[in-house]
Amino acid sequence: MNRQHVITALLLSVLSFTSAYAQPEQAMPVTSAAISPSSPTVAGVQPIAIVLVHGAFADGSSWLPVIAILQQRGYHVTAVQNPLTSLDDDVQATLKVIARQHGEVLLVGHSWAGAVISQAGNDARVHGLVYLSALVPNSGESVSALLARLHAPMTGLAPDAQGLIWLDQPDMYAKVMAADLPPATARQLAAVQQPIAARAFGDKVAHAAWHDKPGWYLVTDGDQALPTSVQQCLASQIRATTTVIRSSHLSMQSQPQAVAALIEQAASSLQQR
Repeated sequence: MNRQHVITALLLSVLSFTSAYAQPEQAMPVTSAAISPSSPTVAGVQPIAIVLVHGAFADGSSWLPVIAILQQRGYHVTAVQNPLTSLDDDVQATLKVIARQHGEVLLVGHSWAGAVISQAGNDARVHGLVYLSALVPNSGESVSALLARLHAPMTGLAPDAQGLIWLDQPDMYAKVMAADLPPATARQLAAVQQPIAARAFGDKVAHAAWHDKPGWYLVTDGDQALPTSVQQCLASQIRATTTVIRSSHLSMQSQPQAVAALIEQAASSLQQR
């Protein structure tokens, strides 16, 4: 098997439906009511700016339900539009958004963007990292190497002639990414998705910011894209404050209140440090 096929097989293990990992550990679902929301400001302290980073097979609009909640509660929120052409390209897109923020930044990454925020999070303005069912490589590690290390299953879709991976069959998109969303919503999300370059999964994180900055991890129990037990392993690896909810992979769409509440919890914790 040549290198391209190995990378493709490994990266697409994210889309596996069954595996030894696929039996989630039992956990009590956590809803937004179980996480106390906080004011975006602490007396005399500038509010935390929140930067949201989408993963593969999505774009910035996937965050809209969460953005609406956080804006209503007074937060300044910006969603990055990742090109998904390489890890460095996505990191650079994220750093451009970080540079426009005022004060401290809380960086939130979903899925593939776990790798992105692990690198972009080294920016001095970033004070915390929130991972949503995310891939979290270590320093010097790529996503493909991470999946190999975790013995994640190898299934996949071949990249097209341009080396891009798509998940643009609506039924498959719904099954893998959005099984708990209305079919019409899943079709809309499939329509606005961005493909990811297969080569991006071989790009290495130079230094993982989670070694130096506090992290939170949202585990999605019921996820058909990234097995719950793999998420729990990653959350433990980075010593993250962990929350478990019942959700598909696109928790920001299916459980926006719970996602927003976790982000608020992280922001409040940073402001109290």
